[in-house]
Formats: sequence, structure tokens, C-alpha cells
Amino acid sequence: MFFDRFFKRRPALAAGAKLYAAAVARARNPRLYADYAAPDTVEGRFELYTLHVFLLLDRLRGEGPQASETSQALFDTYVTALDDALREMGVGDLSVGKKMRKLGEAFYGRVKSYEKAFQALPDAAALEALVARTVYAGGDAQAAPKLAAYVVTERAALREAPVARLLAGDAPWSEA
Repeated sequence: MFFDRFFKRRPALAAGAKLYAAAVARARNPRLYADYAAPDTVEGRFELYTLHVFLLLDRLRGEGPQASETSQALFDTYVTALDDALREMGVGDLSVGKKMRKLGEAFYGRVKSYEKAFQALPDAAALEALVARTVYAGGDAQAAPKLAAYVVTERAALREAPVARLLAGDAPWSEA
């Protein structure tokens, strides 16, 4: 029927939501805070969520229209979750827009920086500096090389997995 196309379930939306949930679960892994000394602060958690969402977006890039739609659904879910989190933290309606704009700018800045750091691999110096500057944000960044190695491992695990797994909403993280 005519209305079927409007109400048809879109697999990319479900996959994007599942991938976001997987990124959140991975970013909340206690080992990141214990073994990698990531700061357990609002800012530290934002950086880890952003990093894991970016790793998924990076893997889906250039994999066709379904991957593009799934990437958009993942990003939309991420933005909605940030908005919800701000509101739950008590940020007023008038301030949410301004804070979301700042978070959006931060996200796109991170994307560009991670892309540039990935281009420099296998030299990890740029990635280590980026992780030190963002995740550790001027704090104790001694674990930055170890966290940068974790990022490289996670990126490799995602790259090795068939894209069909991601399109089904499965994020095949490493065992690290």
C-alpha cells in the first residue's frame, strides 16, 4: 500500500541504535578507567563515548548506502543521547542549544583530529598526543600511549570484521 513505505521498518535505524548502545557499553568498560587511567568525569566519559562512536563511524565510511544510513542513525542517536544527558543534568532549555552547539563543534573537531592521527599511523605520536589532549585534558596523561594502542587495536578489530555485522548492529570490539 501507499503508506507502507512511510511505516516500513528501516533496519539502519535499529542498527544505529544498537551500535550506539555498544559504543556506550564499551566506553563504560571499567578497564578503561582502571587500566588506562581515563578520568571518570563528565568530560572523560564524553571523550570515550565520542571516541567509540567515531571508531564505528570510521569503519562504516565508504561501505555503501546502507552503511551510510546506519552511520547517520548512529550519529543521530549519539546527538539525541547527548541532548537527553544535558537535560537530565539539569541544563535549562534555553542553554541546551548553546551547549549542544559546543558539543557538536567538539565532536567534529575530534573527527578531524582522529582522521589526521590515523593517517599518520603506524607512527602513533599524533594519536598519543590527541588522546593526551582530549581524554586526559591536561591531567595526568602518562597512560596516553597505552590508550592510543587500545584505540589502534579497536580500530583493527572493527576493520577485520565483515561490514554486515555492523549493519546488523553488532560492534565486534577486540578482547582488549
